[in-house]
Amino acid sequence: MEEIFIDNKKSYLLANSPFLEIPELVEKRRCLHCDEVFKIEDYKVFKDIAGDEFICCPNAPDCDGTIIDWVRE
Repeated sequence: MEEIFIDNKKSYLLANSPFLEIPELVEKRRCLHCDEVFKIEDYKVFKDIAGDEFICCPNAPDCDGTIIDWVRE
C-alpha cells in the first residue's frame, strides 16, 4: 500500500467517509486495533494496488485499523 498525503483533510473526510455523521477534525477517537487515542485530523490515507483508498489510523502501517475501527473516547 502507498500512503497518499492529503492537503485538505476535512474535505477528504467529507467526500470519503463511509458514515453520514462526519466528526470534526479536533475530535478524539480510540482505534480498536492499537488502542491509541488520537485526533481525527491525524488520520492517514493509503491506496492499494487496485486504486482503492482507505482512511487509516495515524499509526498505520504498523496498525491496520481504519475509520470503521475508531470509537469515541
